[in-house]
Amino acid sequence: MIYTTFSVRSCHLLLSAGLLVNCIGFSARAQTVASYTFRPSAGLTAGSRSALLPTLFSSSHAANLLLLRNGDILCFSFSGTREGDSNVAIVVSRLPKGSQTWEPAVLVDREEGKSYQNPVPIEDAHGRIWLYNTSQSANKGQADSQVLKVYSDDGAKTWSKPEVVFDKAGSYLRQPTVMGENGELLLPIYYSTSSGITNGADTNYSVVDVSKDAGKTWRECRVTGSNGLVQMSIVKLRPKSYVAFFRSRYADFIYRSTSTNGCEWTAPTKTVLPNNNASIQATLLKDGHIAIAFDNTQGKSPEKLAAHEPQTGPRAPLSVALSSDAGLTWTSVRDLEIPDAAVRASVVNSPGVGDTIQFPGEEEYSYPSILQNPSGQILVAYTYRRVAIKAVLFDESWIRQGNTVGVYKPAR
Repeated sequence: MIYTTFSVRSCHLLLSAGLLVNCIGFSARAQTVASYTFRPSAGLTAGSRSALLPTLFSSSHAANLLLLRNGDILCFSFSGTREGDSNVAIVVSRLPKGSQTWEPAVLVDREEGKSYQNPVPIEDAHGRIWLYNTSQSANKGQADSQVLKVYSDDGAKTWSKPEVVFDKAGSYLRQPTVMGENGELLLPIYYSTSSGITNGADTNYSVVDVSKDAGKTWRECRVTGSNGLVQMSIVKLRPKSYVAFFRSRYADFIYRSTSTNGCEWTAPTKTVLPNNNASIQATLLKDGHIAIAFDNTQGKSPEKLAAHEPQTGPRAPLSVALSSDAGLTWTSVRDLEIPDAAVRASVVNSPGVGDTIQFPGEEEYSYPSILQNPSGQILVAYTYRRVAIKAVLFDESWIRQGNTVGVYKPAR
């Protein structure tokens, strides 16, 4: 069992998410006993299986999955009172090989006065697990962020002390590393030159840091034409062939770029898939297809879309799409979560929430991580209303059998 103290508001939100909670007075002792095991889904996602991951704190966001060589799957996220607050921590939960139940979440690291965010894990050839994450001053935005790293030699049970890897102010990351042509690491980074994700965010830009010595030193490769395009998700298609997909600060479309060496990239161009200025993630499937998880929606202001100005959009529906031609076209899209009027109504009527995206309980299904497990099933983990991380497991054919209520609807 895991016991965590929550506010009354978060307590009720966890109840709505299917977690057993006892609310007493102004705080609650939440006993997380349900939903950690994959079970058949119903309704919208019938034919898949889903689970809510164990939580440590009242807010959870930004999942990233890692398939270990021993067959276990780790899911990292950041968790605390609220994004940007002091002591927001990096946590991890494990799905053991052959198991259908996620193990209790474990604290990796946190620091008073800092907000830790966006964990990015990698397992090296010797079995050491490296974890990169951002660190920024609490409640001051992203402009002073740095990137830290820790490592574990006991399968993510204990961790080293953090050290700074990238100290340039505004250094940020989100997406997994990719192995290059000669064993070098390709780590997509972006610079958050603005304090937030709208005002001034058109100056944010993407780079790929390349290491030939297992992360000891790095060489930076800037992506030309990437202003306002961040969180670059790189897919290695085959030797000397890479494709990447970008989140857009303009909340218009997902953008696409290609490379032959992982360092020099074509200027990103629009795809047909929409973007809401929220994270995406793509992965290469065993049959050569690409699966991408994303919010199938755009910015709320048509005027800003027309003027190409930074903005945000709703973080629902959350969808997954398939491409058989390296992301040039997308032939199938299916929703994992769709907008819910009852959720919107509860948020609107809750004091102090408004239009923010950082409070537990928001109608938000976002920041997906996606991989294909050894049995060939696709696993997507994502933010579930900021109260937990949810995981959904399905076959590739499941995507083709569904549809979407989102902006992009492929021709049938």
